Amino acid sequence: MCGIVGYIGHREAHPIIIKGLKRLEYRGYDSAGIALYDNCDIKLSKTKGKVTDLEDRITKEISTQGTLGIGHTRWATHGVPNDINSHPHLSNSGNLVIIHNGIIENYESLKKELIQRGFTFKSDTDTEVLVNLIEDVMQKENLKLGKAVQVALNQVIGAYAIAVFDKTKPNEIVVARLGSPLAIGIGEGEFFIASDASPFLEYTKNAVYLEDEEMAIIRRDKDIKIRKIYDDTKVDPYIQQLQLNLEQIEKGGYPHFMLKEIYEQPSAILDTFRGRLLTDQAIIKMAGVEDNMKKFLNAERIIIVACGTSWHAGLVAEYIFEDLARIPVEVEYASEFRYRNPIITEKDIVIAISQSGETADTLAAIKLAKSKGAFVFGVCNVVGSSIARETDAGAYTHAGPEIGVASTKAFTTQITVLSLIALRLARAKGTISSSDFRHHLIELELIPEKVQKALESDEIVKKIADIYKDSKNCLYLGRGYNFPVALEGALKLKEISYIHAEGYPAAEMKHGPIALIDENMPIVVIATKKGHYEKVVSNIQEIKSRKGKIIGIVMEGDESVKELADHVIEVPETLESLSPLLTTIPLQLLSYHIAVMLGKNVDQPRNLAKSVTVE
Repeated sequence: MCGIVGYIGHREAHPIIIKGLKRLEYRGYDSAGIALYDNCDIKLSKTKGKVTDLEDRITKEISTQGTLGIGHTRWATHGVPNDINSHPHLSNSGNLVIIHNGIIENYESLKKELIQRGFTFKSDTDTEVLVNLIEDVMQKENLKLGKAVQVALNQVIGAYAIAVFDKTKPNEIVVARLGSPLAIGIGEGEFFIASDASPFLEYTKNAVYLEDEEMAIIRRDKDIKIRKIYDDTKVDPYIQQLQLNLEQIEKGGYPHFMLKEIYEQPSAILDTFRGRLLTDQAIIKMAGVEDNMKKFLNAERIIIVACGTSWHAGLVAEYIFEDLARIPVEVEYASEFRYRNPIITEKDIVIAISQSGETADTLAAIKLAKSKGAFVFGVCNVVGSSIARETDAGAYTHAGPEIGVASTKAFTTQITVLSLIALRLARAKGTISSSDFRHHLIELELIPEKVQKALESDEIVKKIADIYKDSKNCLYLGRGYNFPVALEGALKLKEISYIHAEGYPAAEMKHGPIALIDENMPIVVIATKKGHYEKVVSNIQEIKSRKGKIIGIVMEGDESVKELADHVIEVPETLESLSPLLTTIPLQLLSYHIAVMLGKNVDQPRNLAKSVTVE
């Protein structure tokens, strides 16, 4: 969940690291710190708070000179967010300094052993235990840093991405990963280290992504050396050409990344089906599906595993797969899946969904499914991510970087990919007619244009947000395909405005939530002219009779809901199976505007981080 940045080369490290930390702050922003090598010593500055707080502090505390340094922005796991628990951490001798993303699960037992050998600890973190374990190994076995890191990591249980250097040998940084991402940018006589490639995009397009259980020794003006942590096997570096550009990771004139990403959805959805959706030929081409069509056709069940917003996309997919392809689907929280001894067979297909491709719980679910013989298909956004590598096959969403912690375009592009898979499978199974299949393709091709039209509701949504921004609770209701959209709308409001919100199937309102309804309760009702429209209208009447404030999300031309609702937001008409791609737009905008009006940090909501790489 934390952001790691490092540099060794011929440039000043400080500005590179600070800029990189700002780009990685979506990964965690409880605290930040930097360690620079200068004049035979480690210059350390760290603080509770954001990278801007570190900037304010750093020049008052230390010299910012030096061409070797590491930096960190933290999402707290072990130890409360404070100055002492902030990274980087020094070893007892002061010679070693480390930054760490992940969790060392056996840190308590390791800490007790180190205390018995005379080590002392200033922080509550597992990271300080790790750096002192490395130092202990160096001292006891008289090893160089690289070998000591390898020996120490063979003693730890957990997940990590680390970068560590020794001030007595300031020509190298040692990095390693297990379960947390780590990229190495390769320049001319210089190297960059980061949790993803965004911190070094303007310096180099060449990158090596460490695989799990790999470590690298990075020396100035030398070739990178990679080895397996557990058996010391040499690994030949695979250098990739980055496809990202700076414009994609900058705000582009928008006040927040979240708003930028909401407005990027028409182009993001288009990029998702570009080259896959061939309407004129009435075909869908997806290599990951075509190459494994026999497995899809023979599958007796699809299990979807995901967390958070991706889980909501999976719920939408459950309706799509069962409706169109007529195959049973179960949608599981990845965080629960691995712990309940699930029944998985070789006749199952497991679809794992994750924006980052690094979600720890989803990766654990993948490994469990593979161990039981299931075919695992990944849906993620980040090329080269862990899920992309761990799954048997998959499909990228091609949404482009999503920096805002509250996911928006990831949700709609995931639904787009899953719709394509379901439609292709339905055609192969013969559960959809040629005319119906073509109609779905035509409608899907029109979705980017219709999302653009849905975004025109922004001013109406802003006025509604102003009315309800001070509400303490909010209820979201939907049926069928739009029940998951209600869940997602409620999640967005919770995430960025800190207003309590619940999503419910509209028909379940009478089984409890109706007790909450009074004249102070706003209720968002998704009432498209598809599916169970009349029943949803009846639910609205029940709310109205109890003086609830109704915000209706309807399709253009709706009359029934307009007569009952206090506010109406229209979206273009489309097929029921594709309606979540449109009905979610005003809910994203509503959450955004309420959060802005309340003065919340939209892109970096409290206690959250973008990439959940720990359990």
